[in-house]
Amino acid sequence: MIKVLLADDHHVVRGALAALLSLEPDLEVVAEVDAGDQVVPAALRHRPDVAVLDIDMPGADGLTAAAAVHERLPECRTLILTGHGKPGHLRRALTAHAGGFLLKTAPPDDLVAGIRAVAAGRRVLDPNLALTAWDLADNPLTPRETDVLRLAAEGAEAPEIAARLHLSAGTVRNYLTAVVDKLNARNRTDAVRIARETGWI
Repeated sequence: MIKVLLADDHHVVRGALAALLSLEPDLEVVAEVDAGDQVVPAALRHRPDVAVLDIDMPGADGLTAAAAVHERLPECRTLILTGHGKPGHLRRALTAHAGGFLLKTAPPDDLVAGIRAVAAGRRVLDPNLALTAWDLADNPLTPRETDVLRLAAEGAEAPEIAARLHLSAGTVRNYLTAVVDKLNARNRTDAVRIARETGWI
């Protein structure tokens, strides 16, 4: 029996996935959560074989949760199931040691087969997205620049970003200037758009 944890903040989607997987004789949904920061506590409590994670969730995104699961419970494999097929997300998923990356538009049979494959230690990737990601340039931003831009994307101004990241406001402005330059953006708003489209934030 393959034990599965489902993480998706949309109740209808999560319920549909649970119902779909309950039809399979070798799959058992042992936990459901609706926020990224609930994934690790639930995984430690229920010890699933596979965690199926959406990317966009409150608390922490699914890619951050996948990395945390790998660190805290390496025997649990993760499969990212998302509506956003951004190449940058695929790159981040691989970095987070996710075992699979599928789109929510995939046929149900592909999802079921993907869970079984990931549980067996194999990698599962949406083939079209894999080809796109292969051609995509690496993220030019440093982790700190990414943190700063992510907070800017949420609407935070330099003083707030500085306080949250324990930096000076001047350092934050320097990071934002560097980000705009690296992404060949017109301004901060354009940099956020570029980074979002590629899945870097």
